[in-house]
Amino acid sequence: MPAIRMSKRWTPFNPETVKRVPGQLGVYQLANAAGEIVYVGVAGGRSLFGLRGELQKWLAAPQAGAAQFRIEVNMSYRTRHLELLMAYRADHEGRLPAANTDIDASRLGRLSPA
Repeated sequence: MPAIRMSKRWTPFNPETVKRVPGQLGVYQLANAAGEIVYVGVAGGRSLFGLRGELQKWLAAPQAGAAQFRIEVNMSYRTRHLELLMAYRADHEGRLPAANTDIDASRLGRLSPA
């Protein structure tokens, strides 16, 4: 059974590392220097240059103190994005990451990960 939470290593968030990210569909997480997730994002069918393009947008307009990132290439990106948000909310007393102001938490389902 696959893990609910993303467990890949963090990568420094800078132009050189983002340049090596594939232009594929999937999900990503941004974290501050302490490793606290500040945003859970998705690169969907309308994302120009996929994951790389989405991360480049964040580099161009830095917000939320993102210092590192991790990605997951996934064709079920919408479902996976919601799953990551629900897992985060379950782990953080009902809160979403600080920069996920574009998500209505009341519209998310409930998840009780072990």
